[in-house]
Amino acid sequence: MRHSKKRPIHPQIKGFLITLFLGIILIIAAFISNQFPDEVNNLIEENLNIPTNSSNMITVNTVNNTVVSADSKLQIYFFDVGQADSILVIADSQTMLIDAGNNEDGPLLVNYISSLGIQRIDYLVGTHPHEDHIGGMDDIINSFEIGKIYMPDATTSTSTFQSVLEAISAKGLSITRCEVGNTFGIGDGICTIMAVENEEQSELNLNSIVIHMAYGEKTFLFMGDAEKANEDKYVWPDVDVLKVGHHGSDTSSSEKFINSVKPETAIISVGANNTYSHPSADIIKRLSDCGSTVYRTDESGTILLTSDGKTYSIQTFMTALDGNPSTANKVVNTENVVGQ
Repeated sequence: MRHSKKRPIHPQIKGFLITLFLGIILIIAAFISNQFPDEVNNLIEENLNIPTNSSNMITVNTVNNTVVSADSKLQIYFFDVGQADSILVIADSQTMLIDAGNNEDGPLLVNYISSLGIQRIDYLVGTHPHEDHIGGMDDIINSFEIGKIYMPDATTSTSTFQSVLEAISAKGLSITRCEVGNTFGIGDGICTIMAVENEEQSELNLNSIVIHMAYGEKTFLFMGDAEKANEDKYVWPDVDVLKVGHHGSDTSSSEKFINSVKPETAIISVGANNTYSHPSADIIKRLSDCGSTVYRTDESGTILLTSDGKTYSIQTFMTALDGNPSTANKVVNTENVVGQ
């Protein structure tokens, strides 16, 4: 049997193929660099992408598959940071901080969280890069041991955003990219990413990370500043407690959405006498008509929810964490609601 010899590739053809290959690589690199600035791209690491089904119904953990031990305890602080957001979740021995208020709130948040005996934030979430949500994140990063950082890929040119990136880089940390359907555990609780836009949007609110948390028989939904366009994309489960989107603005909390989630309790983070007229009277009425008990940080100060996975109680009190004198509470009502 004769074996034919392989003919060598002509040098000119070989050179052309090498040039073509390198050209393709350069085009791909250029595209990626245009999508994300270098300082952001260098800080992002991939996370597991769990796809949703065609109906946009996200599978969330419910009472049937969320087990809470007998000595388990959940605490959620909805901090009064004025016209801003900051929520601290303490589940058993783990912590999650969702947003960190405005720039001037950062040192106040650090002092208060430290006073609770906390040294580590296991999950730090910047729902989107507006100053009233990430303003104090650099102080948090500089002051605590940090586990994972979740932020959307959206960027902005503000000095606030740059300060957060510099703090992340200085500690050798990275941003974990999250996708709709990703889950992670905090204590005996299970969190599910319900919405996030990783493409640049015309309005940064539309990039908001939305988190559903199941803890025993109780469920919670943290909306960031997600708006009606985000709400319309998905099918939403009913929840016990809703952190209302965008400070109670009428750009969020559509009638369809509220009737879907049907929250027993609705919490609005908003500054006293703010210039945006938040929250909207229409949204307050919509929540009340749905049977929700509404709590507002401008009226009640910091709101603390405590749960054993079967029931929850709410306590409100003054923490003076709003660094802006124009929206800071001077007098608040202190109350306790038990057994919900």
